[in-house]
This record gives sequence, structure tokens and C-alpha cells, in this order.
Amino acid sequence: MHSNQSSFFHSSSLRYYLLTKQHFSHSSLSKPNSLEINPKPYVLKKCIALLLSCASSKPKLKQIHAFSIRNGVPLTNPDMGKHLIFILVSLSAPMSYSRRIFSQIQNPNIFTWNSMIRGYAESDNPNPAIDLYRRMHMLSVEPDTHTYPFLLKAIAKLMYAKEGEKIHSITVKNGFDSLVFVQNTLVHVYAACGHAESAHKLFELMLEKNLVTWNSVIHGFSLNGRPNEALTLFKEMGCEGVKPDGFTMVSLLSACAELGALALGRRVHVYMVKIGLNENLHSGNALVDLYAKCGSIKEAYKFFEEMGERSVVTWTSLIVGLAVNGCAEEALELFKELESEGLKPSEITFVGVLYACSHCGMVDEGFIYFRRMKEEFGIEPKIEHYGCIVDLLGRAGLVEKAHEFIQSMPFEPNAVIWRTLLGACTIHGHLDLGEYARAKLLELEPKHCGDYVLLSNLYANERRWTDVQKVRGMMFKQGVRKTPGYSLVELKNCVHEFVMGDRSHPQTKEIYGMLEEITKLLRLQGYVPQTANVLADIEAEEKETALCYHSEKIAIAFMLINTAPMAPITIVKNLRVCTDCHSAIKLIAKIFHRTIVVRDRSRFHHFKDGSCSCGDYW
Repeated sequence: MHSNQSSFFHSSSLRYYLLTKQHFSHSSLSKPNSLEINPKPYVLKKCIALLLSCASSKPKLKQIHAFSIRNGVPLTNPDMGKHLIFILVSLSAPMSYSRRIFSQIQNPNIFTWNSMIRGYAESDNPNPAIDLYRRMHMLSVEPDTHTYPFLLKAIAKLMYAKEGEKIHSITVKNGFDSLVFVQNTLVHVYAACGHAESAHKLFELMLEKNLVTWNSVIHGFSLNGRPNEALTLFKEMGCEGVKPDGFTMVSLLSACAELGALALGRRVHVYMVKIGLNENLHSGNALVDLYAKCGSIKEAYKFFEEMGERSVVTWTSLIVGLAVNGCAEEALELFKELESEGLKPSEITFVGVLYACSHCGMVDEGFIYFRRMKEEFGIEPKIEHYGCIVDLLGRAGLVEKAHEFIQSMPFEPNAVIWRTLLGACTIHGHLDLGEYARAKLLELEPKHCGDYVLLSNLYANERRWTDVQKVRGMMFKQGVRKTPGYSLVELKNCVHEFVMGDRSHPQTKEIYGMLEEITKLLRLQGYVPQTANVLADIEAEEKETALCYHSEKIAIAFMLINTAPMAPITIVKNLRVCTDCHSAIKLIAKIFHRTIVVRDRSRFHHFKDGSCSCGDYW
């Protein structure tokens, strides 16, 4: 503890002792009348002074509260109650105590209502904040400028978009919508509720913007899968002369991680070191996450080792990072280190551990960790953990066991669970069970494009082309469109996007020339296109042509043209990499002496010298 902190606590304790002693020794207060409605002014004043100067913890506050009651301050006194609630909320104490005090206050003022709303907004259960606001309205208590930011914070936490829109309308009606701190929380609400466009529209209309405003909208885009917009806004922020803080950097790093923009992320890291933000724990966690999500797991591990302070979030970020990068054994070893440090793993930590087991075929180990969650750590498995076990069994080809496990779940399986089973049925050819899983998905999410694609692929694998056409006809009828596959690569701080058969790039001629060269060299290595991956009733030659122009192959050709020999290549793909591309990229890495990292929708593939880190298990 620093000397100034030590002296502060010492002086606070001394003041507390002297004031308490003074009150207890006062003859007029030796036998207070507990029924007294209005306490003597100086008694109330001294009790409030005690609260403001000495209530540095909940136990101390309780002592002062008890002292005030013994000396004639009634439980219904609004001034004492106001200060008690405000300090309890500032101490982040459980709201049950504040609620009991609040329920006894006669005619609480707006400051007290706001303190209660703030307390619930900052708690694990923000719902009562909305209930309190409704009670205020019923009792004709007029809100003030501080009411709405606290209320909107609760709404953002709950992600109640409709409620947020309603409060937005009320602020406009009441004339509070022009206040910057109300506008900032409205931007935050829309961003947190997934309405990034609405957040940005409100941001554009704001006449006055501060750092919080910029952070809210940048975080909103980053949070909602719009990293390009987040990066663009950051550039605008710099042009406006607004200096970023740690929160800005975390949002920016999240955007870089989403895009797989490693070079840009490194530049952000250097900038953070320059302005002294790299020592911040949240920023450090974001950097570990960045390097892991960009496939640079060695850098993630190195930075983790250098961190002076680590939380469970830090350990979890690296465990998950190792898992998705195919380093299952290292992930499980790190989990053991976390235990040896005396830290308690979180629910998300176990998601990473189970993910590691799933993607490396460690079925028995997965079930051991699943049981340990509850038995050793008292963590009740959630739907995500059950989903990991379904995935674990499905990837291992134990599709029937996966179905049995779903049936034994203590709650109703959601769409993700059935989709995981359908995906496993498609890979391992379980038609009947796949159709059953699809029927369940039609009940839960009838318009999810991925489910139609999985079922179509399942029929195509069985060469049931009539059924394939029926599924596609159903998609058209329902207005469901397949998500197009794309691949992203970063070059000179710009992110380039390619889709299958893409000819929109200025270097199209050179790219397709390189694709022809790649195809020739692959054939010399004995490569035979796996046309079974083209799930359409067309001729073999057409299938081979289709395979050549998959987005990841176009992206690789582009990078081979534009980067130095032997330079690593990193690709971010939004869909699962197909078997043919997987086989081809292994050979491309060998032929061109490159390390090629592909991040698909579920994991990383590190290709080098003709092999992949996944061991062909994905």
C-alpha cells in the first residue's frame, strides 16, 4: 500500500474513532428516544459527516447506521437514507441492504431514486432499475438529467432494444436528448442491442461529441461484426484531434482481431506502448486475444508471459486461443497451470477446454473436464458446454451417442445444438438422423440459411439430386439466401476481400495467371481435385474449375503475387474450409515454402511443409 493511501486510511479511522467517541460521551445522547421523528439537527449532521468521511466499507457503514439509530435518527429520515444508499451504491454493495433502507424512507427525493436506479444498473440484476423508473412515473416523481443515463445503462446491459427506443422518445419529449451524457448512453444502448446503424446515425446527429461518444460508436461497430467501420471511425477520430484511451484501444484491437489484421494490430500495440496504455489489464487481455485470433499464437504466449498482472480472463483468452489454433495439449497444460496458481476457472475457461478436446478428438478427456466443472468447481454446465460435448461426439463420428446425449440434457436443446448434430450428420453421412435434426431446426429457426445448406449438402453426398433441388426450392420460396463465402487478407494495412470466382480486383489478370500456375504445380505434385466437394449435379470438368476458384485459393494467389518469397500468409474465411482446399493448401505451402494460416469459422489451420496443424481432423 502506498504511503498516501496508508495515511488516508489511518486519518479516516482516527476521525471515525474521535467522532464516535464524542457522540457516545455526549450526555444528552446517552438515552435517545427511538420514537423521535425529527432528530436534533446536529445529530443528523454528525451522522452524515461520519458517513461521508469514514464509511469506506460496508461493515463501517453498518456501524455508523446502527449508531445513528441508537442516537435518535429514525429509519424513515430521507436525508440519512439518501446518504446511506448513495454510499452503498458507490461501494458496489449488494442491493438488498439499499432496498430495505429505500423501502422505509418517507418521500425519497430524485437523488435517492437515481442512486437506486444506478445501483441496480451496475449490479448483476439490472431489471429492478426499470421497475423503479415505472414506479417513479406512477408516483409523479419527475426525472432529472441523471435519471436517464443510469436507466439507459441498465437497458443496455439487458439488451432491451424496444425499451431503449421508448426511453429515447421520452428524453426527446422531456428535452433531455440534447445533453451529451444522455446522448452517449443512447448510442451505447443501440450499440449494445445490436443496432450499430442506429448508434451511428445518432452519433452523426450529435452536435457535441466527447471521447465517450467516439468510444461508444467504435465499440458498437466492433461488437456487432463491423470491424471495417470501427477502423474507419478511429481514423476520423484522429483527424478530429480526439486522443484515444484504453477503452478505444480495446475496441480497436477487437476490430483488428475480427478482420485478422495482424499488421495493423501490431501497429496499435506499438502505439499503446508509446502512450503507456499497454500496462492496462484490459488492454493486455485484448492483445492476447488479438494475437491468438490472428493465428500468431507464439506472440500471444510471449505477451502473456510478459504481463505483470493476469486475471482469469487473461488465462482464458490464451487457453481458448491455443484451443482454436490446434494446440490442445498446450491448452490443457495451461489449464493445469491456472489451477496451480490458485485461480478459479470461469464458465468461459471451460468452453475453451472443451473446445480443445473437441477439435483434437479427445473424447474421454472432454467428459472428464465436463464432470469436473460441477463436481470440483461448482459450475453448473450451461447450454454452451453441452453444445461442446455434442460437437465433441459429432466430430469423433459418434453421432448416435451425440443424439443420446442431447436427449439426456436437463433442458430443451436450442437451435445451435441441433445444428451441431446436423453438421455432424452431414460430415459422417447419417441421413435419417440428419433429417430429424433438420425437422427440429424448422421448429426453432425456420429461416436460418445454414440449415438449408447443411441438409442440401447431406442429400448431395448421397447423390439425391431431386431432394437437393427441393431444399433449394424451399429456400427460394422462404426468401432465404445462402451466406456467400469470402476470404480476407491483409496487405500494407489494407484488408482485401475475395469471393468465389471473384474478378472485381484491379489485379484480376495477374491473380488468375497465378491460379493457373498453382494448378499446374499442384498436378505435378500428384494433386487430384476432390470433386465430391462440389455438391452439384454437373460434369467433373466443371466441378474441377469451380474448385480452382474458391475464395481462399484466389486470396492465396493474390498474396503470392504481392508478398516477398517465404513470407507467411494469413487468411480469414467466414465458412468452413472444404476438404479439397485443405488438401491443396497443404501442397501450396510446401511448393512455395510458405507458412499459410487459415482461420475458418471454427478454428485455425496452420499449413507448413505439406501438413496442417489440425492433423486433418476438423
